[in-house]
Amino acid sequence: MTESLRVVVADDQTLVRTGFRMILMADGIDVVAEATNGLEAVDAVRRTRPDVVLMDVRMPELDGLEATRRIFTPRAGEAPLRELPRVIILTTFDLDRYVYAALSAGASGFLLKDVTPEQLVAAVRTVRAGDALLAPTITRRLVERFVQREGDTATIHRDLAALTPREREVLAVLARGLSNAELAVRLHLSEATVKTHVARILAKLGLRDRAQAVIVAYETGVVSVGRPAPGERSAERG
Repeated sequence: MTESLRVVVADDQTLVRTGFRMILMADGIDVVAEATNGLEAVDAVRRTRPDVVLMDVRMPELDGLEATRRIFTPRAGEAPLRELPRVIILTTFDLDRYVYAALSAGASGFLLKDVTPEQLVAAVRTVRAGDALLAPTITRRLVERFVQREGDTATIHRDLAALTPREREVLAVLARGLSNAELAVRLHLSEATVKTHVARILAKLGLRDRAQAVIVAYETGVVSVGRPAPGERSAERG
């Protein structure tokens, strides 16, 4: 029997919530609660303990960014959640500036609101499995664009001294948004070896997922705007 997947949908637009609920339920995914603002979203997460939260950015009462922060960093007097959900931020291209801050706050990735039903289902299942939702062309552009300008954004700096040279190399390429299969090709490693390296990087740096690893890579200078990651020059020539 397939393990149930529980989702909270937070969006102030009724049609968006209804559409997402119908798409997810048609694929056997359980929508355990809906929220029309950030306060309701935080409350719904605490009540229902979902696996994944689909979180809109612009909502009344409390926006999705602050709601995400409160889910991962409870306020004084609030007990931390024993098991944290994965948060997917719902956004549009004109809200690009929020995405980097959302990833810093704890989100595992983001989706555009015009996502197809297949992409929505795949995204929810991807983050539930522990992967970050990182589309290389979009995520790399967003992180590079805002990582050096978000001075008021919460950071997740880590000491990279624990990483081996090979792990730092993997982190640099991972920061470009590549999948494990793409990492394996780029670094001439087996996919199993790449998975091991990624798991060790996350464990050593105390990171939840690849989304946080991307931010750490930029914030610590492992990779920087305009500088190719290991293997990129040779890949481009070949």
